[in-house]
Amino acid sequence: MLKQTTNQLGFQSINKGYNSVFRLGRLSLGLVVPIETYSSGAVPSMVRHIERVQLAEKLGFSAVWLRDVPFNVPSFGDAGQTYDPFVYLGLLAGQTERIALGVASVILPLRHPAHVAKAAATADVLSGGRVILGVASGDRPEEYPALNLSFADRGERFRNSFEYIKRMSEVTPVFENIYGKPHGGMDMLPKPVSGKLPLLITGGSQQDTKWIAQNGDGWMIYPRNIAMQTQIVCNWRSQLEELGRPNQPVMEPLYIDLVEDPDTPPLPIHLGLRLGIKHLKSYLKLREEIGINHVALNLRFNRANIETTLKRLANDVLPNFT
Repeated sequence: MLKQTTNQLGFQSINKGYNSVFRLGRLSLGLVVPIETYSSGAVPSMVRHIERVQLAEKLGFSAVWLRDVPFNVPSFGDAGQTYDPFVYLGLLAGQTERIALGVASVILPLRHPAHVAKAAATADVLSGGRVILGVASGDRPEEYPALNLSFADRGERFRNSFEYIKRMSEVTPVFENIYGKPHGGMDMLPKPVSGKLPLLITGGSQQDTKWIAQNGDGWMIYPRNIAMQTQIVCNWRSQLEELGRPNQPVMEPLYIDLVEDPDTPPLPIHLGLRLGIKHLKSYLKLREEIGINHVALNLRFNRANIETTLKRLANDVLPNFT
């Protein structure tokens, strides 16, 4: 069993990526890939995608986040970065040096956990321990029949997949669940750099909050109004304490359309806000105060030039959250 340690900033110490992104009482900022505007359709161009990730690293963003979108489902309306997240993680591992590489999130019931564990550990090793693995049960029913899988029992398969992935960090693990029965001294290589992968659970993932608090290394929650988000975070940390588990980080995504006038008040857009930079800083500071530890900004609906927006964020927002 791995020895539980705590980093100098209050959370458990797992790997380089996790330790740099999540700090108790502080908020860091990342970006959702693709780092581009594609509001008029579901499929991004992926223009200058490596260059923009490298720019994000140079400017001081703490993480980039890929998504697991196996199929371009018309009703969903977003194909994500289009590339397989694990293949793309391998490329980014070789094209960056410091920035954390996250997936938000791998849809566990659609993949065999042995493949997830192998691919994620490989990317972690290639990146020097910078992978953060978000996991979810999936919310697009159309994908399941394409793989001849049931949507209804995805919660059970999520739990079994989660267990399988965690056990693959052990040396010659012996266990049995619905995904298989490793035996006979077989082992999976490589092992993650620090001995385990950080696993962050997204939303409910068809589980109750006690299971999430008992098993995850952090929680990805959707943006909500400040009063509701405050209560959710407080309840989460109280449950962790009751269970005797180490404190865990909480992160949320946020779509933004950053306008030129810094005083422009926030207007709702899909899962986010159109606003000026002063109001963005206020929004983020409130999240930091209630215990949100990371916000992943999504620029899909951003109407201004992407490079200009990244530099504005780096100059005017990042210094407040370092």
